[in-house]
Amino acid sequence: MLRKTHIRRPFAVSLMLLGAAMIFLALETWTGTVVLVLGLVVELLGIALNRKA
Repeated sequence: MLRKTHIRRPFAVSLMLLGAAMIFLALETWTGTVVLVLGLVVELLGIALNRKA
């Protein structure tokens, strides 16, 4: 599935948007920190998938 560029690229872009939204919406509590870290991980996965394209 992820070898096909026409599938991988939109998936990577949606992961990057999801990660950015998670980073933007993180609160200033410990749960916000968890959301921030998860957002960073999702963002990095999206960037890595986009780089392979």
